Amino acid sequence: MDRVILHCDCNSFFASVETVLNPEYRDVPMAVCGNEEERHGIVLAKNELAKSYGIQTAETVYSAKKKCPNLVIARPHHKEYSDFSHRINDIYKEYTELVEPFGIDESWLDVTASRKLFGSGMEIAEAIRQRIKNEIGLTVSIGVSFNKVFAKLGSDYKKPDAITEISRENFKSIVYPLPVSSLLFVGKKTTTELLKIGVNTVGDLANIELEVLVNKFGKIGTTLYEYSRGLDTSPVVSSEYRDGAKSISNGFTFKHDLVSLEQCQMGIRYLCEEIGFKLRANSLKCTTVALTLKDSYLKSLTRQKHIHPPSDIGDTISDELFGILCSEWDRKPVRMITVTASGLIANDSPSQLSFFDEATDEKRTKSLNKEKTIDKLRQKYGATAVVRASMIKNDVCDVADDFIGDDFDE
Repeated sequence: MDRVILHCDCNSFFASVETVLNPEYRDVPMAVCGNEEERHGIVLAKNELAKSYGIQTAETVYSAKKKCPNLVIARPHHKEYSDFSHRINDIYKEYTELVEPFGIDESWLDVTASRKLFGSGMEIAEAIRQRIKNEIGLTVSIGVSFNKVFAKLGSDYKKPDAITEISRENFKSIVYPLPVSSLLFVGKKTTTELLKIGVNTVGDLANIELEVLVNKFGKIGTTLYEYSRGLDTSPVVSSEYRDGAKSISNGFTFKHDLVSLEQCQMGIRYLCEEIGFKLRANSLKCTTVALTLKDSYLKSLTRQKHIHPPSDIGDTISDELFGILCSEWDRKPVRMITVTASGLIANDSPSQLSFFDEATDEKRTKSLNKEKTIDKLRQKYGATAVVRASMIKNDVCDVADDFIGDDFDE
């Protein structure tokens, strides 16, 4: 099962916001421009009518007015742009918590786990497109694909107010004819070097062997190889985890109460898999873990403990929390479990290694390598591509059904 990734790009964002705020701009060629007196007199954005005159972003106001003498100039209002951006991202978050902003007017969404509630990727994209138009007054172009790179190509493919799906079946016919400069992170310098070796299109790039690209471009050669062939597996990372989050939590309300240690352990372990993935995706480790149990009367019990060394391994976090469960749980039926990782530090932060127990360090390394491999498989084939055998065909399989293909996010 592939992931389903959306890339949503607001059309002519600054100019569109100005038009919502000032409807008189709708029927005239208009550009949002910096202050000429402060030497910022360039075009920041333009509406569709201004585009028809050939006006380009970043050209001077003087040049733009030569192309279109009746061009209406609007001064930027950055606070309003930020407010509109937050409102739009709030709509995205109603469909998935995995929303990664890419500038003020673009965002990636991972809706893989949302399809059971909202339909296919194309159906979710259409719902979002209509809501932003009706509720915000802006238009958005959306790419739907199985990875982030192709999703962005899809949002660029048709503008404005359009949806393009790039699938495994059609990506060669859509992506390969595109100029190589359209590929994410292929800037002017890289484009120039690629043109020198006869690479004009994404298809040309996809036909070059990895060794050739690495020899010429170094590490970026591997990225070029993967991006052109649809092999991008980078996760959609919510900004709240990327930008200095203090903790990461994951909770679930079960369809039936959990009454045994084994059932609770299974729930904890599954929730911790997601915690570990998010920590690794953001290059973080946690120094404190917490367990919250809520019984059928909605009474909560929360306990936490410090762990050493800091960890980004789901199994390690799960084992620590299971220890809390065994010592603190009063055996009342559990309605909801929430696990939390806090005290977050960068994963390359120095920490004291085990001097006397090399076996423990070796076990930790094996566990980390295993979970990183599972990360790659799930990113490529979907969240349910790899499932623990202990969660299938056993006396608590209903608990597994609660998680698999359903909501196991925060």
